[in-house]
Amino acid sequence: MIAYLFPGQGSQFPGMGKELYENSAAAKELFERANEILGFRITDTMFSGSEADLKQTKITQPAIFLHSVILAEEIKNSPSLMRRGMGGGAPDMVAGHSLGEFSALVANKSLTFEDALNLVLKRALAMQKACEAQPSTMAAVLGMDDKRVEEICSSITDEIVVTANYNCPGQLVISGSVKGVDLACEKLKTAGAKRAILLPVGGAFHSPLMEPARAELAEAITAARFSKPVCPVYQNVNAAPVFDPDEIKKNLIAQLTSPVRWTQTVENMIRDGAKTFIEVGPGKVLQGLVKKVNRDAEVGSA
Repeated sequence: MIAYLFPGQGSQFPGMGKELYENSAAAKELFERANEILGFRITDTMFSGSEADLKQTKITQPAIFLHSVILAEEIKNSPSLMRRGMGGGAPDMVAGHSLGEFSALVANKSLTFEDALNLVLKRALAMQKACEAQPSTMAAVLGMDDKRVEEICSSITDEIVVTANYNCPGQLVISGSVKGVDLACEKLKTAGAKRAILLPVGGAFHSPLMEPARAELAEAITAARFSKPVCPVYQNVNAAPVFDPDEIKKNLIAQLTSPVRWTQTVENMIRDGAKTFIEVGPGKVLQGLVKKVNRDAEVGSA
């Protein structure tokens, strides 16, 4: 069974998507449709902008979404890509890391391209507002058991700090107020963590500090039309396969303030028969995480 995995924020790079645009009429059509939906030419920044340009809130998340979704269409429909060993054919299951969940929901036909793109833009802008409302940050914790990290975060009661991304065994990201994350990093290193490193992010994603963004996005997600998917999506909040459109909506709304359970997602996909994992989109971070969860897993990228 083939699983498609879709990356999240941080995987962008200058020139992303340009090769697709120049070599596929179908891809070019989708990129141009995105320019119309967004009301500005995001392709100009994707293809010719700098790293700083790509970090603009209204660019980053839609750009990664577009690269991922359009590439997914290409590898499903192009025999030449299949011959190059880049997957091919419809996936049997899908999952996306944080933002990548929206790409996954287009790939399994839960959402249309247009509806998902509109939601991604609203998500990006809502998250930016939440970040500006209160200084906050995230940190990567390496070399410590997940439960011990959870215990240390829970022991800090006068600041907000929670576990945010369960990326792979021995790699967990925490999120919260600047003071909370700083204090947690000190305690984690004292308790034996190999490293506790602040990340260059603008806010505390997947934490209670994203509640204003969650509330804002909830209205848009509730109003959007979700269809029954053609294959299960393993969602971030529960790491479980979901088919029901109403449950998909509920989990997608909860995602902004809940942790990304990526380790558990990969474990459950393997349990349910996934043999090959294809990372679809910019970067190769997810296939590396898959190998750390299960060294015998077959991985590739498109």
